[in-house]
Parts: sequence; C-alpha cells; structure tokens
Amino acid sequence: MRIDILSLFPDMFQATLGQSIVGRAQEDGFLDIKVTDFRKYTTDKHNHVDDAPFGGGAGMLLQAQPIFDAMAAINEQTKATYPKGRVILLDPAGRRFDQAYARELAQEEHLTFICGHYEGYDERIRELVTDEASLGDYVLTGGELAAMVMIDATARFVPGVLGNMASPMGDSFSNGLLEYPQYTRPADFRGRKVPEVLTSGNHQKIREWRIRESLRRTLERRPDLLETAKLTSEQRIILQDLKLEQEDK
Repeated sequence: MRIDILSLFPDMFQATLGQSIVGRAQEDGFLDIKVTDFRKYTTDKHNHVDDAPFGGGAGMLLQAQPIFDAMAAINEQTKATYPKGRVILLDPAGRRFDQAYARELAQEEHLTFICGHYEGYDERIRELVTDEASLGDYVLTGGELAAMVMIDATARFVPGVLGNMASPMGDSFSNGLLEYPQYTRPADFRGRKVPEVLTSGNHQKIREWRIRESLRRTLERRPDLLETAKLTSEQRIILQDLKLEQEDK
C-alpha cells in the first residue's frame, strides 16, 4: 500500500511512523509512506499557505493553491504504479473513524491524507477529497496526530504487516465487542492467578470462556456497543445470562 501525507510538519511523521510495526512494514515493503510538505508548493513569495477568510471571522484558512498543486504532483508521481485511491481530509466534521473504517481503508492500494492547520480549509479543497474523517468530537491543533492514528490502525489490516492476520481480527471492536482478558506467564503472579480454564488445555472451554468474558467486559464498560453488534445465537444466550447475573448483584 502507498500512503501519501500532505503536512506542514513532515518531521512529526518521520519520528513516529518509522518505529515499531509500521516502521518494520515499510522496511519489508508492505507499506510505502511518503510525506509532502505542501508549503513547498506555495506561489506566495513569503511562503504563506494561509490567509484571512472572506467576509471576516477569527483565524486563518489554508489556501487552495498549495494543496491543489501538491496533489497534482503526487498524482503525477504515482500514476504509473498506483491508482489515485482515497483522499482523506482530516476534519472535525468528518466521518467518525473506527475499526470498521480502518478495515475498509486497508482494502485500498493508495491512500492520501491531507492534514490541515489553522482555523480550517478553503472550501474548494474539498473538491479533491473522497473522504472527510475525524477521530471524535474534539478539535486538535492539526491533522497530523489524527492521520498517524488512522494510518497505524489501518496498517494492521494490510496483508503482511502483522505476521498473523488472526491478530487484528481478534482486536477489540473488530467483531463489535471489547476483547476478552488475556494473561501470560507466570500463571501465579504474587498470588494473582490466571483463570484455571486458560491453563486447562481444553480448547472448547477456553473458547467459551473468551466469548463470555468478551461479552461481560462489553456489557460492563461499553453497553452501547451491544446495540449494534451482530451476535450469534450462542452469544445472545450468554449475554442474557450475564444480564441476569448483573440484575442479581
């Protein structure tokens, strides 16, 4: 997958996306991440990329020209090897990013993220994009942190990035529920023991325990997720039992 990022602060990405799993995925050729400083494309003699909004108002807006020209350069560089793909504008008014959205983006061969700054964008920039995305109902000083979060979450679903594709499928939210508790050695840490079922070797009992504890954790911490989760008949029976337990306490 090719990922292009338009940002005024390219060093932020080099320091972060070059590490850990995403960094290794680039070394192994599963990801090709390029950051473009779109200030280099401004035609303003003072290198300004922002200006005051027409009609007045607080703050400054990113101008259309540097973004349009930077996008044109990226399209020219990649047209022989990658499709244009999805172009994502980081914006508080955009679609809420979640695990399903990450899985969706991972199906693409080419993603481009436009990271804003200042008060907002010249509206004409939106002509270039296919998606407008937000991490949540709050405002960041720029789109860089949001882009890094989206790239990290999306990369986990790109084939080859994680050695075992079962791993991202078992993550919290991948099946609409929170993940079950997990443990590693030692089995007894200062009197805190791992549940016996996990050391029993009985794979059927372990599977049932994990289903139950995933549902229990979701019911206790994020009951809102159960409103839209697609549960199997087995899960529905277990959930009903857990709700009765909850009522009896």
